[in-house]
Amino acid sequence: MKRLTKILMVALVLLLLTSVAFGAGVVLGYSGQASELVGASPAQALASGGGEPAEFDTFWQAWDIVHDNFIDREALDETDLEYGAIRGMIRALGDEGHTAFMTPDEVARQRSDISGTFSGIGAYLGVKDGLPMIVAPFEGSPAEQAGVKAGDIIIEVDGEDVTSWHLNDIVNNIRGEESTEVILTLLRPDESQSYEIPIMRGEIIVPAATWAMVPGTEVAMIRLSQFSANANSQLTTALHEAEVAGATSLIVDIRNNPGGLLEQAIKVTSQFLQDGNVLQQEDAQGHRKAYPIEPGGLATDIPLVVLINEGSASSSEIFAGAIQDHERGQVVGETTFGTGTVLQPFALDDGSGLMLGTSQWLTADGRLIRKKGIEPDTAVELPVGADLIYARDLENMTVTEFLETEDTQLMEALRLLNALPDK
Repeated sequence: MKRLTKILMVALVLLLLTSVAFGAGVVLGYSGQASELVGASPAQALASGGGEPAEFDTFWQAWDIVHDNFIDREALDETDLEYGAIRGMIRALGDEGHTAFMTPDEVARQRSDISGTFSGIGAYLGVKDGLPMIVAPFEGSPAEQAGVKAGDIIIEVDGEDVTSWHLNDIVNNIRGEESTEVILTLLRPDESQSYEIPIMRGEIIVPAATWAMVPGTEVAMIRLSQFSANANSQLTTALHEAEVAGATSLIVDIRNNPGGLLEQAIKVTSQFLQDGNVLQQEDAQGHRKAYPIEPGGLATDIPLVVLINEGSASSSEIFAGAIQDHERGQVVGETTFGTGTVLQPFALDDGSGLMLGTSQWLTADGRLIRKKGIEPDTAVELPVGADLIYARDLENMTVTEFLETEDTQLMEALRLLNALPDK
């Protein structure tokens, strides 16, 4: 039985390896004779009757030692060990926080996340400098309402140290049923202080785009919270409504926007640009593919400022980079997160999957985003402890109340537009 399990697991792991290779555009050749494979992959060697490849000798030695000697016999779950081995392989690639293996349950949750509706605390997690962190709390989410901020490092979940855990395991422990509580211990680097924050989980419904007029101005502030499947349709509605309201200039706020779908990044960016490319995509062999601007944008001439911060990631960085490269408007705030790996999904037979970084994004002019981020044209840090002002916050604000806020990034955007309201 152990031998059968071993063979089945070898076949699955090797299938994973060959799927990754072909997904990355690598074709492994052979001479035409099954017994004389040249440059064969481990999977081909196994198929030819050669048994387990030498590359896996140490793995199976460890596997046998664990099965023969580990004291907790109930912990020897074949699926858990199989998934653990795959996670280890993925972690060794070094694309921590982006390239990932997902169990069937995690695949289902990922699909619900990108749809814009899901249950949890409402925060996008990532890894930076080897530590789990909050990339961005979603606007209006339980996490944001509890005081979670972009850049917070996750130290503990319900009292258990998670700093050495895999990101997916942290996510699984933070997630839970609606109306249940989770307690996060977070380190806030800017304040050199940790916080224990209880959060009540809930259903998260994230509007992709909201907007409001800035009090005392003719400036419309459009908030893009994520590039989910409905981002472009909601943006076009906001642009039409802002035009009817008399907006003569725009501020597009993508602070704490963790990204989303590439197709939506292209469509959204195309609303503001007339021609050229939105971005370039580069594969492992250095081949580049350009993604052109889609014609018919609704806001290609109106004065524009874009707000970014370290919580702006992925598709947000594509958008900000394109605005910069085309000199369409000023980009204000702080350097973005630096997520530039293009994830290609690979579905596995048991419902699990791989999200594998097979290429990387570059800006329209060819600037690298991965691990560098997008630097603002005008750097403005938010004061320690200050809250971001989002479009929804502006709806019921008077001019006086607005001028008393500490969102220095938003104020700088208005100054660049020559639109600061009078006191």
